Parts: sequence; structure tokens; C-alpha cells
Amino acid sequence: MYRTHTCGELRIENKGQQVTLAGWVQKARKLGGMTFIDLRDRYGITQLVVEADAPAALVETATSLGREFVIQAKGEVVERQAKNAKMPTGDIEIRLSEIHILNRSTVPPFTIEEESDGGEDLRAKYRYLDLRRPPLQRALALRHKVAHEVRNFLDAKGFMEIETPYLIKSTPEGARDFVVPSRMNPGQFYALPQSPQTFKQLLMVGGYDRYFQIVRCFRDEDLRADRQPEFTQIDCEMSFVEQEDVLGTFEEMMRSLFKNVLDVEIPRPLPRMSWYEAMDRYGSDKPDVRFGMTIHEITPLVKGKGFSVLEEADYVGAISVPGAAEYTRKQVDELTEWVKRPQVGAKGLIYIRVNADGSFKSSIDKFYGADDLRAIAAAAQAGPGDLVLVLCGARRKTQNMLGVLRLEMGGRLGLRNPKEFAPLWIVDFPLLEWDDETGRFYAMHHPFTAPKPEHEKWFYSDKKEDLERVCANAYDFVLNGSELGGGSIRIHNADMQKRMFEVLGIGPEEAEYKFGFIINAFQFGAPPHGGLAFGFDRICALMGGQDSIRDYIAFPKNNQGRDVMIDSPSEIDAAQLEELQIKLDVKPD
Repeated sequence: MYRTHTCGELRIENKGQQVTLAGWVQKARKLGGMTFIDLRDRYGITQLVVEADAPAALVETATSLGREFVIQAKGEVVERQAKNAKMPTGDIEIRLSEIHILNRSTVPPFTIEEESDGGEDLRAKYRYLDLRRPPLQRALALRHKVAHEVRNFLDAKGFMEIETPYLIKSTPEGARDFVVPSRMNPGQFYALPQSPQTFKQLLMVGGYDRYFQIVRCFRDEDLRADRQPEFTQIDCEMSFVEQEDVLGTFEEMMRSLFKNVLDVEIPRPLPRMSWYEAMDRYGSDKPDVRFGMTIHEITPLVKGKGFSVLEEADYVGAISVPGAAEYTRKQVDELTEWVKRPQVGAKGLIYIRVNADGSFKSSIDKFYGADDLRAIAAAAQAGPGDLVLVLCGARRKTQNMLGVLRLEMGGRLGLRNPKEFAPLWIVDFPLLEWDDETGRFYAMHHPFTAPKPEHEKWFYSDKKEDLERVCANAYDFVLNGSELGGGSIRIHNADMQKRMFEVLGIGPEEAEYKFGFIINAFQFGAPPHGGLAFGFDRICALMGGQDSIRDYIAFPKNNQGRDVMIDSPSEIDAAQLEELQIKLDVKPD
């Protein structure tokens, strides 16, 4: 064996033992006649020492070592004279008798330490080196532990882990599909699955009443910190269940995860909030409830004062930022420019400063007197020392903008503690979304989501206003402003599924072409069923206290969907294109 122990294993209790370690040289330094070497593997770091009176060949080898050399070191565990309380192995060191260089290394392009001097792009290019750094090792260790706990929990609950295909039929109703040409079927293409949705429903038809899979999914969509073109879901489905059964099972799973992985207790039972309340109070269907600063409608209070911006607005909303009345004019101007960015989309920002003495200063003093401003501040639940921020426009759009502003101010004030966890269920989503541009309804989740039983009377109505009232039998698990999981009770009746396609403007021929296999399956005794899928990468990132999922994926893509380490995507040669019977018509840049 190359080693008897890892570099994070030895303690003072091992004093006097002869051991063999193997790993990477973190650094080597010569002090007087002695050479000290920090040897690293994914378990930790152990200090090695070559004493001044060691054989000349040993001293020569030790002094020739460079950063990231791979070595094997043999020697005796001794007590350190200068102990390091910051290292788990800091009470001991290894007095070396042998060093064997297993592989030399060129000087790495950045330091492989807790805090690296390499930029994000450089570290992405040399991802295999970045993976040696402790933060990424901890992240992937956490990912492994979460996966292990999920499998243990679901296995104990009678779930079977079943794999589903990666090469499937394209049914582009949500994000864009990634497509794969078929050599054996020229001119035809597979799609990579955005989720195993239809397959897990077919497994329910097949009688596998409790299914799960930790599965790779693919979506060709714009990227951000918590989104990758290929990502992992904890995909689950259950038969003969209602909404309460699903929520109870997976609330218990998440409670078990947080307890066993982080030793954190989450509330029992979890709070629930309707989609409509979430939008009205937080401007988001994934609200961060770790802090207040909720949205308040003030539309009636601002009318009739002659200020055209507010007079003409369909909706006016406000948030109260605690303790921010001390914001200078320069800071308010910066915040105004911030909300005008395309990511927020506001045309401007109105502020009302509630001074410590109860007086007011605002950007609308010309139109609103002290009593008017006092009424607005009261409606926004603002007190002395607070700053009221106001946006206006179309209702949902303005609420979304206020929601983004709320999160920004919560971050600036340090109210979004990554070590605090505030999970909840969001329920009662609209089943359908109307799009004025295309003049049709779209499924808010997917076309296999069932309406709430009490809303079926509206679901079968031909009136647009009735269909807009229908709530989905759906639910999302939300944590700290992120949607970690979502699902629904599914349609299991062929007639109801056909009605859904009809509402979505999917004709019989298109429905048969895209979804005929599942419609036909429902005719053979499909059981009532439902489930959900959790974003596995997002769970890991939030449990690790991070917003970005990249460090929790071994080999992620960048914001352009590229793997700069292997330079992918890339062109393929002419022979491959000919074999696939594909001709490229690439337009010049």
C-alpha cells in the first residue's frame, strides 16, 4: 500500500508509530538545518520534518520538492514542539526516514489553498486543480452525504430507485430541449430529458407505487448562479396519495436531511403560504421569510393628489427598510439607478424618510403633505428611523420588482444569514397562465398537473375568467428565497388529460404525436398519483451556505454553457456530420 494513514488522521495518540503517508506537497520550507513539508490529501494536512542530521540523500530529496509534487513519506509520529491548534493534526509531525517522489508537478497556475489567488475563469480552466482545494472538497463531501441520506430515507419508506432513459422524444413545452441526432434514423432526433416526468408517471401505471431517482436533467436555458444546463434532481413519485400524503413524506425527508447532515432542526410542521399571499407580501413565489420588510399596497392612499406617475399607476406598493432613514441622497440616487437596471426594470424610485423625530422627508413632498406621508408610512409599517421605498406600475410586475428590491435591501442590511434556515410550502398556484402575445393559456407547472378537485367546475368552463380562477393541486418547497422542490398531484384520467391539452391549445393530432404514449397508458387503469422533484444541487449549495451551485458540481459549465476545461461545446469533423447526414448552414458572425 502507498499509505497506512491519511493526512488528516494522525493524532497524539499515534505517537511513536511508524507510518506511511502519500499526497501532494502543499509547501516545503527550510528553517536552519531542518526541512518542513506540509503534505495534503482530501482528508487534511500533516507536517513532515527532515532533521538536520538526516542522511544527505534524504535532505537532498526533501529540498528538491516543489508545490503539488506527489510523494510517499515514511517515518515516525512524534510530538510537535510548536503545536498548531488550528490544525486537527497540529499536535504531531512525522520525522521522516524515507521520501519517494511519485510524480513531479509544474508550478500550478494558482495557489491550491483555502483562499486561492486564482480568478474564477482560471480556476474553471484547471478545474481538476481547483478540486484539490478544501472548499470544493467540503462541498463535494456534503453532496455525497446528502445523497447518502436521501437514499437511506427513501429506501426505509419503501421507495424503489429506478432509472429512466436519457434519450427521449422532444416535447418542447417548457425550456428548450437539448437534441441529439440519430445516426440510425436520419433526420430524426432524440431529446435529453428536462425531467423524467412522463416516465415516472408511467412507472405509477406499471404498479411501482413508490419511485425515486437521483437523476441528471437537461435544459437549454439562460444560466445564472443557481442554474446549469445539466443539473441533478431528487425525482420522486407515489401512487394512491393525496397532497397531504406527499407533503408529509417529503417534509419528513427534509427534516431528516437537515438533522443528519447539519444537526439543524427545522420547524414541525412547516408553514404554508398560498401563491397569491406570497406574491402580494413578498413579490415572489419563492419568498425569503428570514426577515420582514414585506410589501404593502398603498394605491388608494396616493390617488387624487395630482402626481401623474402615481395617479396613472394600476398598482402602487411600498416596503419599509428598517433603520435606513440615515441613507444619504447619494445612496438613494444609487439605489434609484439600481432599480432601473434591466434585471429589475423599474422606471424610478420614490422614497419617504421617516426621521427620528417623526418628521418626513420625501421625493414627493411637492404633492403630499405630512399627513399624507404619515398615512403612507403607517400603511408600510414604517417607524422613526425607517426608509419607505415605493414603486408603481402593473400589479404583478411591480410586486416582482419590489420583491427583488426587498431581497437586495435584506442583503445590504445583513438580514439574509446563510446559517439560518426558514423553509415553507407554497401552495394553491394558478393552474394556468394567460399570454396576451400568443392569445393562449400555458401550464404554470406542466401539462400533467391536476386542478384542485374543488376547482374542476371552472376547469371545464369555456370562460377565460373561470379558467384563470383554477388553482393547481401543486406545491413548492421553498427555502431562503430559493425553490428547492416542486410537484403536484397528477392528472391520472385520460379525459381530464385531453381537456388539459384542449385548454392549452394542443390539438388532438399534436397531443397524440407528443403525448400519445401517456394518454394511452391512462386508459389501462392509471392509479391516482403525485410527487415532486427537489433540486439536488440547490439543496447542497444552500446547506453549504452558498448561493451558487457550481462548487457543488464536480465539473460545471460557465455562464455561456461552456466547459472551458475541455473546451466544450466544440465542432465535430466532416466525417461525423456526413455519417449523421447533417449539413451545417452557419451564418457569419
